[in-house]
Amino acid sequence: MTVDIQTFGCRLNASESEVIRQHAATAGLENLVVVNTCAVTAEAVRQARQAIRKAKREKPAARIVVTGCAAQVEPQTFAAMPEVDRVLGNGEKLSVESWSAAASAFQADGARPTGKAMVGDIMAAREAPSAAIEAMEGRTRAFVQVQNGCNHRCTFCIIPYGRGNSRSVPIDEVVAQVGRLVANGYCEVVLTGVDLTSYGADLPDQPRLGRLVKQILARVPELARLRLSSVDSVEADRDLIDAFANEPRLMPHLHLSLQAGDDLVLRRMKRRHLRADAIAFCRDLRRLRPDIVFGADLIAGFPTETEGMFARSLDLIDECGLTFLHVFPFSPRPGTPAARMPQVPRDIVKDRARRLREKGEAVRRAHLDSEVGRVRRVLVETHAKGRTEQFTEMRLSAAVEPGRIVDAAVIGHDGRMLIAA
Repeated sequence: MTVDIQTFGCRLNASESEVIRQHAATAGLENLVVVNTCAVTAEAVRQARQAIRKAKREKPAARIVVTGCAAQVEPQTFAAMPEVDRVLGNGEKLSVESWSAAASAFQADGARPTGKAMVGDIMAAREAPSAAIEAMEGRTRAFVQVQNGCNHRCTFCIIPYGRGNSRSVPIDEVVAQVGRLVANGYCEVVLTGVDLTSYGADLPDQPRLGRLVKQILARVPELARLRLSSVDSVEADRDLIDAFANEPRLMPHLHLSLQAGDDLVLRRMKRRHLRADAIAFCRDLRRLRPDIVFGADLIAGFPTETEGMFARSLDLIDECGLTFLHVFPFSPRPGTPAARMPQVPRDIVKDRARRLREKGEAVRRAHLDSEVGRVRRVLVETHAKGRTEQFTEMRLSAAVEPGRIVDAAVIGHDGRMLIAA
């Protein structure tokens, strides 16, 4: 059996899983399951534990290594699991030495290495980890890590304690990485990070994300499509806005970290924007790039949220013109300030999440309706499916080689994805 990597959570984890795959191969590891965990919610941690138990049942002879954000913030939780052979922190998982040490320990101790947890102080990290990859197994778009960590302390979020403070990858390194991926056949690259719009603040000349984007597009002219992962709209710089307005190779799709539509809730979350900021950002960017589509994260039932406060989150969907929603029913994350705030009853939280999702289904259907009759450029992901520039999923009428970009006429949709002629 080769190395089996199970990745939970964000695109950053997906990118880092490819580095892990390379390091594990270099170390000569085999018959190995790596669970790269997420810690964004207590449910994410529960799912990781469930996946570990399932992996051991299905592959009883395999070694199991647990890493990622949940392993970083709760190392002893996973070290105590009898199924787990080693726990690696987020700093350690990208070091080839960590995987070589694991290989040596597994060879020396047929049953179990001593000192299962290798988890350092992530808050002491000062540089972005090296995450250079040559390819991404099973993917037609490549993720490039340009930033890691977060300096902000939103009251609901545990991730800074799993990722550390914000660190950026220098522009020249990012450009070189994108160039390698394009040379290896990738038409689309996605820039990833924990707090992407904080990019560059820790670098010597403090470049912003917009400058990085422009440098990539200028210095890698063969790159067909550049896309951004989730951004914080209030931190978007002028160069970034200008790039969206004037660079057709920068894809017209942005996923926004909005979380709520009520100003008091936003303050209690310790967010850096207000409702009006989000609405103005979407309005202004849509004026500059009319074909842009917005997605957003929204939390339902944050502590102290009243029905009126929730209604403002619901209304924000129309006022910002959102299309793709990621809805999270609030659940208290141990170790965060929000977990100590007065909680909304669980049945109300679930009901509000349901109402947000229903609204999300309606706006997505409206977007799909508006696409009928258009011709879109589609990056083919499988032989029968791909995504448009706006990241809308499309079912193709004929088999096409994955990784190619093709023109496709939209003749309809099934409520979930577009259908091509």
